[in-house]
Amino acid sequence: MTKIFVTKSFLPPIKEYEKYLKLIWKNGQLTNQGPLLLDFEKKIKKYLKVKNFHFTTNGTIAIQLALNSLDITEGEIITTPFTYVATTSAILWERCTPVFVDIDPKTLCIDADKIEKFITKKTKAILAVHVFGYPCNIEKIESIAKKHNLKVVYDGAHAFGCKYKNKSLLEFGDVSICSFHATKVFHTIEGGCLITKDNKTNKKIELIKRFGHNQDNHIMLGINAKASEFQAAMGLCNLNYLNKIIKSRKKISETYDKFLKKYITRPIVPKNLEYNYAYYPAIFKNEKQTLSVIKALNNEDIYPRRYFCPSLNKLSYLDKKQECPISEDISLRILCLPLYVGLNVTDIDKICRIIIKCLK
Repeated sequence: MTKIFVTKSFLPPIKEYEKYLKLIWKNGQLTNQGPLLLDFEKKIKKYLKVKNFHFTTNGTIAIQLALNSLDITEGEIITTPFTYVATTSAILWERCTPVFVDIDPKTLCIDADKIEKFITKKTKAILAVHVFGYPCNIEKIESIAKKHNLKVVYDGAHAFGCKYKNKSLLEFGDVSICSFHATKVFHTIEGGCLITKDNKTNKKIELIKRFGHNQDNHIMLGINAKASEFQAAMGLCNLNYLNKIIKSRKKISETYDKFLKKYITRPIVPKNLEYNYAYYPAIFKNEKQTLSVIKALNNEDIYPRRYFCPSLNKLSYLDKKQECPISEDISLRILCLPLYVGLNVTDIDKICRIIIKCLK
């Protein structure tokens, strides 16, 4: 029996990747802003229609670079408890304190209406997440940030290919980041990026990601966040298939909707969003029901994921505990179902039948 996991990395035809490998061997440059990486950055900027773009080795370090480039190296950062742990980890790694604000149960993103009451003299920024590629309340968040003189960083790890009001969802905020990890809609094996409109911030990111120096001129503290030519090569290949990938994922998502809409709750997608179908989150009535579905699917070698569980405000290594009842509740009731190019109708039908049998 073939195992079905929550995702499966898209791989382009191997001959296309080999073409780039031959160029790497010919050029003899494996990293340090090589020709393939520069070409990749140029093409992604054009695709996203953004002013500045930085390709990094992963999305987590991109969050750290975003905070550093905005001079946020201490103090409190308002964020969401409902996301992957990397968001919180990056805040803690930069010696800042995450302040968790509960989520909107309809969108699963941070509830912008609750942010202001958590702002203190120590607050330096809002780090909001476009969860599953669904947009935060951008207008409200940026209005609050302007009022209180705060920086805004958007974690758009899931948002590549999403458009909000005809603009890339990654274009908003002081800095936006994205992940190009192998599990994402668009991947470069490992990888991530930063996008900013501000030229000063852009120059700082360029320095920080390359140890903080130009040749022998050491300017500031930096780190190694450079991506390789091999990652860029995979990105150049996969960019050609992005529309096909999103179209396939949309068809799978709509098939799930057809079978499951009477049995599960789904996040509300704004009408002005052009979605990338990054995930298929299904919310059940209670944790008992959720665990029952997981067990039944696992018995058939089908492996969904509990994205995102636990609610991050419950992490054992946090100094300060906060209550976020909505996030805590939903984190116990949500599953992301298998979704990837190549998942066939027979598999989807089987998954849905198992789920429906459990719920009935």
